[in-house]
Amino acid sequence: MTTLPPTVEQASAPASPLLRRRWRWKQPSVLPGFGLSLGLTLFWLSAIVLIPLGGMVLKSATLGWDAFFHAISSPRVLAALRLSIGGSLIAALINAVFGAIIAWVLVRYRFPGRRIADALVDIPFALPTAVAGISLTTLFAENGWLGAPLAKLGIQVAYTPLGVIVAMIFVGFPFVVRTVQPVLADLDPEVEEAALCLRASRWQTVRRVLLPSLFPALVTGAALAFARAVGEYGSVIFIAGNLPMVSEIAPLMIVIKLEEFSYAEATAIGTVMLGFAFLMLLALNGLQRWSRRHEEAS
Repeated sequence: MTTLPPTVEQASAPASPLLRRRWRWKQPSVLPGFGLSLGLTLFWLSAIVLIPLGGMVLKSATLGWDAFFHAISSPRVLAALRLSIGGSLIAALINAVFGAIIAWVLVRYRFPGRRIADALVDIPFALPTAVAGISLTTLFAENGWLGAPLAKLGIQVAYTPLGVIVAMIFVGFPFVVRTVQPVLADLDPEVEEAALCLRASRWQTVRRVLLPSLFPALVTGAALAFARAVGEYGSVIFIAGNLPMVSEIAPLMIVIKLEEFSYAEATAIGTVMLGFAFLMLLALNGLQRWSRRHEEAS
């Protein structure tokens, strides 16, 4: 029985999904040993992220539902959660606006001291949080350089929720700037010039040309700023004043519970913060994907 050679149609027919899957599995990788690399990746993520967070959730589960809700529903804990989460949202929105403006200035303009200004953006990354908290408290105290003039106007920053938000803005704004900067650098200025040549106003150029391109980066930067601010402790604790029901933050409540040897209640508060942060990041990522699809469709 003779075997006929494959026809042109058979030779050019697409491979089955199973064959394509096997072919992709055998594709050469830059890293030697795909199995070893994948195993190391899963081990590291589990050891650094999944196991600690899972242990915290399991520890909080030892309370039972009644004790869990009692631990997180006390007025003092609710006030701390409200300040941490609400203040982080406000700080993230403010950082999204002013961080985009700072990134725009650093990318599109050339002026003396530009490199120094660009380096100053990274100071909150490198500065110890305790040093940042002491600096902000000294600056915004009633006898501080900015606190004294503001006190004459009836505005008190230190030892108030406003001071907490100021500290959150301080630690979060570099995330927005460093996320938006590369996107702005890759944008072609000729696109903006073309829009202006087509008699589009500056606001129309910003709204229809710049914002659709910058929106995913803005969302990412705001999400990172929110995630950093909601769990910030060192820089906030000094300027907050830690007044019960006024300027206490959720991380401080966790520390208080640990000092009282109430480890399960501390993990319950941490679980609530973890769940809310996860939901916020999930919602922001969904918004980012929707923005990209809308941009591709248009």
